[in-house]
Amino acid sequence: MLSPPLCTRCGAPTAWPVARCAECSGRRLAFASARGAVAYTGAARPFVRAWKERGLRPLAAVAAELVACAVPRPAADVITHVPPDGDRSLKRGHHPPAALARELAARWELAHAELLERTREVERQAGLALADRRRNVRGAFAARGPERPPARVVLVDDVYTTGATAAAAASALRAAGTREVAVVTFARAVR
Repeated sequence: MLSPPLCTRCGAPTAWPVARCAECSGRRLAFASARGAVAYTGAARPFVRAWKERGLRPLAAVAAELVACAVPRPAADVITHVPPDGDRSLKRGHHPPAALARELAARWELAHAELLERTREVERQAGLALADRRRNVRGAFAARGPERPPARVVLVDDVYTTGATAAAAASALRAAGTREVAVVTFARAVR
């Protein structure tokens, strides 16, 4: 489990509490905070691979239980997730962030809504450098759903690696009128 001290903004483990760490300082982030339950190392890596690539759908409930134990419920009106990525989700037959969002919605007693959609296909993020990841997902999401979006939204993804996907998705929500986005993930890369 990831435990304090953490960067207030991006949730990176730090030596002492900081408002913005070296990882997120100087970056324009559309989300107010990001929190992950576990470090994306050790047993978390094969867990995520089994969940995402081998279709072990029941792991969503396990992931949600770990998140609910490690991450305080954000103050929010609704919970949503990063939308599926077309062909890869079709091949998998499921979308882990959506399953995690539904499980967390039940635990946190929040409404779940699909507030985002993909505007275009993107290259796979794995293996891309930070600048390339940002470029790859810039403008890849758009808000959908109600005319007036919720003021405070929890945005769920499975893994926070560099924050590029979370920032791009949060940016689409903010552009539509959401005031505050809190990102929650099962795992978080630690550098």
